[in-house]
Amino acid sequence: MPVTHRLLAVAVAVLWGVNFVAIDAALDQFPPMLAVALRFALLAVPTVLLVPWPRVPVRWWLLYGAGFGVLQFLFLYAGMAAGMPAGLASLVLQCSAPFTVLLGAVLLREPLRARQLAGIAVAVAGLVVVGRERSAATGLVPFLLVVAGGLGWAFGNLGNRLAVAGRPDVKPLHLVLWMSVVPPVPMLAASLAFDGPTAIGDSFATLGTRTGLLAVLGMAYTVVLGTLLGSGLWTALMARHPAGRVAPYSMLVPVVGITAAWLLLGETPTWTELAGSALVVAGVLGASTRGRTPPARAVETARTASTARR
Repeated sequence: MPVTHRLLAVAVAVLWGVNFVAIDAALDQFPPMLAVALRFALLAVPTVLLVPWPRVPVRWWLLYGAGFGVLQFLFLYAGMAAGMPAGLASLVLQCSAPFTVLLGAVLLREPLRARQLAGIAVAVAGLVVVGRERSAATGLVPFLLVVAGGLGWAFGNLGNRLAVAGRPDVKPLHLVLWMSVVPPVPMLAASLAFDGPTAIGDSFATLGTRTGLLAVLGMAYTVVLGTLLGSGLWTALMARHPAGRVAPYSMLVPVVGITAAWLLLGETPTWTELAGSALVVAGVLGASTRGRTPPARAVETARTASTARR
């Protein structure tokens, strides 16, 4: 990856790391599934009215929206609402990177090299160190919910890549915006079923309080910077490079997330957590340095195999 693209990947990590603090503020006001529905509905409505369809295969668009938009945030928000701290959630969610590399190798036949595998192993070791340090306090269920969110993100990454690879005319921002059309209806239905109309109504009735105003600001950050800008840049990078080369940069998100949660929410990291974060950074640097691989070759191979099976 060129230096400019590496810097863009780091910028996305910063945006997404701070985003966990914004999500925490939103969850103080809204039930988790309603928060997901609102997050994407704020983008979906103007998208349908104003943004041209990106002309990608519907199946890959649905995979992107279902993985990245529905599954990732359903389980992430549920895990945070169940007690997973914002900083720790930002760390555990990065299991999406090894999931993406594995799925890319198995389903897209993207090549893996020893240096990349070693870097992923170091980064995963860092995730394990921090996860073990904090899981005793938060319990296993919130941890597993966020892990499930990471797996959803990985499937979304593959849908993203399959949608744009080999289609230089596709505008990444348009695809990100149309991805937001997938989550609102199923998430609102889930919120009505599990949270109930009373909880939904109460969350809107108290928007004028300090907590409500902070939730609105958090939602604005999540929509504009976390989703629109961050996901737009991420999609552009995924269009130009193999998924396994871009995905490891997401492991920088917990470094930013833990720091932001420490400064803004008072979630003080332990020395063990800091050591684990250092391993994550070292693993990202190792995993992201690979020889050149034509970015569309693996995807075209997967497409050919898929066509043969139909």
